[in-house]
Amino acid sequence: MTLTPQTAGWQYVSFSANWMPKGGRFVVEAEDSEVCVVVIAGRCSVRVGDISWPEVGERQTPFDGAPHAIYAPPGSSVEMRAVHTDVEIAIASAPAKRGERPRHIRPADMRREVRGSGSMERTIHHILMEDAAAESLLVTEVVTPAGHWSSYPPHKHDTNDPPKETQLEETYYHRLREASGFAVQRVYTADRTLDETVAVRDGDVVLVPRGYHTVSAAPGYELYYLNVMAGPVRKWCVTFDPEHEWLRK
Repeated sequence: MTLTPQTAGWQYVSFSANWMPKGGRFVVEAEDSEVCVVVIAGRCSVRVGDISWPEVGERQTPFDGAPHAIYAPPGSSVEMRAVHTDVEIAIASAPAKRGERPRHIRPADMRREVRGSGSMERTIHHILMEDAAAESLLVTEVVTPAGHWSSYPPHKHDTNDPPKETQLEETYYHRLREASGFAVQRVYTADRTLDETVAVRDGDVVLVPRGYHTVSAAPGYELYYLNVMAGPVRKWCVTFDPEHEWLRK
C-alpha cells in the first residue's frame, strides 16, 4: 500500500506500509523529501548513504512498547534489510529542501505521554514531533485500550492560523492486536459537507484532509495507529470541536 500526494489529492504527506520477509530488501530514494522509517514490528538493518545501523527495532508487535525509527534528509538513499526476521515498516515522507542529519531515533529519545482519563485514556509515543529535528514531517503513534476513545474530543487542524491552529494533512495507519477486530473513525466538518464514519480493520489507512476527527476502539480490541502529518508550518496546533470541548475539563 502506497499513498502519494497525487493519489491522495493533497500536497504534502506520502505514506506506505510494507512487510519485508526474512532476507528481504527495500530501498527508498528520498529525492526532494525527508523520510521517517518507523519499524512497526521486527528488526532490520538500515543504511542511509554512508551511515548504517545493523540493528533497528526490538518489539515483536506495535503493542510492545515504543518503536525504533530512522530519519533521512532529502537526497538520501535509504536501504532496509530484514536480516533475522520478517519486518513490518512504515515509511513517511514530506517535501523538504535541506532536512536534518540522518539519525537512529530510539525509544529513549521519544517522549511518552498518557493522555486523557477514564475511557479516553491512551498512550502516545512522540516519534518525530516539534521537539525533534526535522523540516516538515510530524510523526507519532498511539495505543488505545479496547473500548476507549482516542483523538478525543474531536479536533481539527485544517486552517493555517498559527499559533491558534495549523494546517496539517494527516494519515492514520491502523493495527489491531486481534486482526479480527475493528475500530471506528469519524471525519467531519462543522457544516457537514464532509461527514464520514468508517469501520477500520487491521492494516487500514484513513486519510484526514480536513475537518474534525476521532477514533474509537471496539470493546475487546486494542488499537494501534501511526499518525503522519505535514503542512505549511511544522507545528501541531489544533482546534477542538466546540460542541465537545467541555470533555477536556
